[in-house]
Amino acid sequence: MKNPSNQSFQTTLAIILVSIIALIGLNSFVIINPGEAGVLSVLGKAQDGALLEGIHLKPPLISSVDIYDVTVQKFEVPAQSSTKDLQQLSASFAINFRLDPTQAVEIRRKQGTLQNIVAKIIAPQTQESFKIAAARRTVEEAITKRDELKQDFDIALGGRLAKYGIIVLDTSVVDLTFSTEFSKAVEEKQIAEQRAQRAVYIAQEAEQEAEANVNRAKGQAEAQRLLRETLSPEILQRQAIDKWDGKFPLVMGGNSALPFINIDPAKLESKNLQAAQ
Repeated sequence: MKNPSNQSFQTTLAIILVSIIALIGLNSFVIINPGEAGVLSVLGKAQDGALLEGIHLKPPLISSVDIYDVTVQKFEVPAQSSTKDLQQLSASFAINFRLDPTQAVEIRRKQGTLQNIVAKIIAPQTQESFKIAAARRTVEEAITKRDELKQDFDIALGGRLAKYGIIVLDTSVVDLTFSTEFSKAVEEKQIAEQRAQRAVYIAQEAEQEAEANVNRAKGQAEAQRLLRETLSPEILQRQAIDKWDGKFPLVMGGNSALPFINIDPAKLESKNLQAAQ
């Protein structure tokens, strides 16, 4: 008969051996999911060649795998700079980027975690890229030509981050602000422009009114000239005759009234009839 204690020990030992074998077996491979990249480290030393999606073998117990998310990441990064005309300009950029899976080993060796990448690489390079873009234009141009500012920023940032294994997909200017002094200057300029436009309008209105007065005066002068030309002595005399009622003005002398002009009204009327015929 077998000793019960020996049998119990053997069972326990078998369980332990199976567990060790299972643990070693499970620790002998790693699964990299889509959107991930792995870096294999053996005894603390990162091995060349990134682990891309799929199943990979690794030495058990003495190795580890660091997993990096290589999908699109988004972080907002503030930046400040002086413009070409020495005005302070502040901005906040939303950076969409992803890590290059093939560069995961270099990222692990040089930057470490994603938090380190953002704090030590992306943030300072965003600041430098903004300085490059802002220094090429005045603060007014930075505001009115915002697309050009962003284009210069994108080119500078993309080139700087590429050497760190960071691929910039897109950027957007979340906020763009300038100094209080410049804000006040812009407001004063707008007020001055409005006043200047009002002065121009008043001047144009006065000029138009003066021109209208001149035109009216010319029209009246022309009308008077035409009237003078049409009212010849003959026409005036004829109009006077047409309006005459056949009575001459009388001169009062003594007790009788005498005609002012000694003309026979009947004879004058006869002559008018003959002239009309």
